[in-house]
Amino acid sequence: MRWQGGRRGGNIDDRRGMGGVGIAGGGIGALVLAAIGYFVFGIDPQTTQQVASSLGGVGSTEAGRQGSPEDQAGAFVDVIGTNVDDVWKTKLQGYAPPTVTIYEQGTGTGCGYGQAAMGPFYCPTDRHVYLDLSFWQQMETELGASSADFAKAYVIAHEYGHHVQTLMGTNAQVQQAQQRARGQAEANQYSVALELQADCYAGVWAANAAAVSNGAVALEAGDLEAGLRTASAIGDDTLQRRQGGRVVPEGFTHGSSAQRVEWLRRGYQTGDPAACDTFSAL
Repeated sequence: MRWQGGRRGGNIDDRRGMGGVGIAGGGIGALVLAAIGYFVFGIDPQTTQQVASSLGGVGSTEAGRQGSPEDQAGAFVDVIGTNVDDVWKTKLQGYAPPTVTIYEQGTGTGCGYGQAAMGPFYCPTDRHVYLDLSFWQQMETELGASSADFAKAYVIAHEYGHHVQTLMGTNAQVQQAQQRARGQAEANQYSVALELQADCYAGVWAANAAAVSNGAVALEAGDLEAGLRTASAIGDDTLQRRQGGRVVPEGFTHGSSAQRVEWLRRGYQTGDPAACDTFSAL
């Protein structure tokens, strides 16, 4: 993926090195199973405050270094995030970018205490995308996801998709529908639709990335396949099998591997947010 010549918006809150709190015990296997909790399983960040309290410690609620980080990983986040913003400015009238907070281990958020165990997540209360960059390594080594830059960019763009859903009111509508749902299985169907739409929105970004950056940010040969491989690796059915259990569709919160691949591909092929109606089948 081409990105190093891309525009930097500097809308980064870099809290790395501010003394966040990690998870005690459990080893890397337990850490990884926890780390896929939000990005893969869709755990509400607001519910993790109790978990953090039981583990001990609090994260810093102070803002970190503002601007564009100089290290390669931080610069990558800034370039990709800025490009995603530029795409959505052309697709959604009145689009206002989120802030991206990079942190290590744990940090305070508008949705409670955030930690690496949640994986990448978006908090609608403060409209921040939260990234502990160690998640990318865990996706590759433990889940079989691609190590390609586009696979990492897909993770970022997916979280921006949740920001778009907040701006459009989709997130609020889903919460209302879940409150009316008859049982957890029905409520989970709305979670799946929400997450698959965020995957589709990530594809929409990828399809338009080069156009808004004059080619400075662009997919190259093999990039789409790397993203699809990552989407497949984090499908609910694949993860349930990896954990040694049987596949329980009623427990899906993000969608099957096939669904995640389908909607990421659909967003990329159409480049149009209107093609991302994952709720019509509900």
